[in-house]
Amino acid sequence: MMVAGAQALELKKQDVDALNVFPVPDGDTGTNMFLTIQSAARDAEKATGATISDIAAAASMGSLMGARGNSGVILSQLLRGIAKGLDGLAAANPLQLALALQSGVDTAYKAVMKPVEGTILTVARETARAALSKAKAGGSLLETLQEAHKKGLESLAKTPDMLPALKQAGVVDAGGQGFLIILGGWIGVLTGETTKVGFQQEQRPTAETPHSEEHSQANQGFIQIEDLEFPYCTEFLVQGSDLQVDRIRQDLFDRGDSLLVVGTPEVVKIHVHVKNPGKILDYAIQWGSLHQVQIHNMLEQNEAMAHAMKSKSAESAESVETKAAPMKEYGVVAVAMGQGIADVFLSLGVDEVVLGGQTMNPSTEDLAAAVGKVRARKVLILPNNGNIILAARQVKDVVLDREVYVIPSKSVPQGISALLNLNPEGETSANLQNMERSLKNVSSGEVTYAVRDSQFGELAIAAGDILGLVEDTIVETGQNLLEVAKATLEKMEWKDRDLVTIFYGEDTELHEVERLKTWLQEENSNVEVEVHPGKQPLYYYIFGVE
Repeated sequence: MMVAGAQALELKKQDVDALNVFPVPDGDTGTNMFLTIQSAARDAEKATGATISDIAAAASMGSLMGARGNSGVILSQLLRGIAKGLDGLAAANPLQLALALQSGVDTAYKAVMKPVEGTILTVARETARAALSKAKAGGSLLETLQEAHKKGLESLAKTPDMLPALKQAGVVDAGGQGFLIILGGWIGVLTGETTKVGFQQEQRPTAETPHSEEHSQANQGFIQIEDLEFPYCTEFLVQGSDLQVDRIRQDLFDRGDSLLVVGTPEVVKIHVHVKNPGKILDYAIQWGSLHQVQIHNMLEQNEAMAHAMKSKSAESAESVETKAAPMKEYGVVAVAMGQGIADVFLSLGVDEVVLGGQTMNPSTEDLAAAVGKVRARKVLILPNNGNIILAARQVKDVVLDREVYVIPSKSVPQGISALLNLNPEGETSANLQNMERSLKNVSSGEVTYAVRDSQFGELAIAAGDILGLVEDTIVETGQNLLEVAKATLEKMEWKDRDLVTIFYGEDTELHEVERLKTWLQEENSNVEVEVHPGKQPLYYYIFGVE
């Protein structure tokens, strides 16, 4: 569920970013919350135990370590409280989950020195209240979360009435919006519609907010300011032993505003707006070592934003097109064999997609051209096909102005698995190790057809037969698409795994897709099934099992 929540916010983080209002947030709320929930999801996937308690605890620590900005820290506290509520449980029923949500709200409120209504706190509180009411009335897990989501949306729509800055800007609270998108991702796990859930509903409270980039920036009521009492946004981690969270919070109470002090006896996250960041750091270093120190001058950010908005209307379309995007640390180029698959990669943060695959392998030149378009110091290539890996490895001999690395993904599912293990803030060696290691965690399969008569082992194959492949090896042949698909998945031992991802091809009829999905759910409803229109040629299905 953590992964689904992260993926949901990844798709909509820019829309949430567009809700940011005066003075200047610590960063982009959507991006900050996404990085926080992504860190939680990454640690949840690595949890050594299989109980909901183990997974929630891992997610809690991951969110603390990866928390960014005000809303990200509050989100981490919501997850921390949820983990407390689930402590010791192997699994959770609707009431236990609702109580855990309430525990999350309680923890988040305690973490904020001066809670403000009309923010993520308000939305989370009303969400938990609705979940508890529905669960006590006998609602199922899905019904409980859906009711919570519904009431959360109603609360979100009221946030402009609670905060004048929101009303002036004509938007709802960004943190509350991000939280509901994550909750929508959780609901999607239960409904099997993780790529669709929640996004239409979440637009309703912000229906009056234009969606184009130009309007979202220029018409949301931005206000330029001349002075701030506490202009430096300061956040960092303190690592040590026997850290006293309550005492640290009390010691910093009068040092600035927007204070958040959260954590454990071993790790504490501090976020505060101050006049002099040095004094805060001098105080904190008495407790332990400092990590991930970030200091931003909010007046400077505000001035830059105001200047950009004033000059935007005077810029011609030509000048906008010629502006170079800022250079980032990591960029990704992926190869995809269908537009639907390309869209999935782009939604997950890939910078450039090269269309290609079986029968149309891109050349080294094609891949080098794509790498050249990416504004990043280090570019990772996901070939997603064994026949493209060698060509990809030659790119580093052609492109000399940046570092190029090839993750040897042999299939689309492997490529997606690797991509989800990329940490934008991580060390290169760790990223390469984690991404390559993730390739072993997913099994790949395809269903296609034979173009000629042949013999493969004990399988006699006739032209036109339906073929099932696992890891590029033919394992099944037949005349019926559904039966071959079933047999292929059985060879992949899908019932013993957690997730089946299906990309259906451009020639696959929708009723065939629905029949396969229904069979999977009837055979084992505990395995999550995701279905995407891959639109790939030649292959009726591409399967990923993990």
